[in-house]
Amino acid sequence: MIRHVLIALLLSACSREPASEPPPDTATTAPSVTASAAPPASAKPSASVVDAGISEPPLLDAQGKPLPQLEDEPSTDSPLFRHHLELLVRAIAANDPEIARSVFFPVQAYEQVKAIENPARDWEHRLWSLFKRDVGTYHRELGERIQFLRFDAQPQRKQWMKPGSEGNLLGYWRMTRNQLVVSDADGKERKLEVTSLISWRGEWYVVHLHGFK
Repeated sequence: MIRHVLIALLLSACSREPASEPPPDTATTAPSVTASAAPPASAKPSASVVDAGISEPPLLDAQGKPLPQLEDEPSTDSPLFRHHLELLVRAIAANDPEIARSVFFPVQAYEQVKAIENPARDWEHRLWSLFKRDVGTYHRELGERIQFLRFDAQPQRKQWMKPGSEGNLLGYWRMTRNQLVVSDADGKERKLEVTSLISWRGEWYVVHLHGFK
């Protein structure tokens, strides 16, 4: 009898299913990492690439102090000036003066040049406001389908403005009544006045685009 009971217990133990393994501890399982996709080859390059790597010259030194004026005579053939002219045409085409902000005489330079109270305010509320108005005026005349052709400078109207000559603390080169030549939507040549250019550290900048007022 006892033998029969032992045999029955052995058979019962053998017929049991093996215990399943416990599930993995999800709290300590490392998440899978997916690499970020590289940008497509057709992605639009950054502005610095589009603009052929031409960078704006610094206005401040390593300590953050404004760099001084130079008496170097600017050239209308410099890569930076050519780049500025192209930006100006883009700004007119898009009716967006901000595109051409670097074309305009820098406020940091104006603060050094002008012997007036709060030159930065005068720059912002008078000069820059007039520039924005004139960009809009040229846009309404020509529309958005314009292309830069050339710049007709007026070297006979170029002169060195000595300190004190125009309420200025520092001297600068000035050239007036220049012509920005573009082609319009019909392919016709159009001339836009660039009323006044002023030099800063050997480069030309626009200070009056279409008239002095």
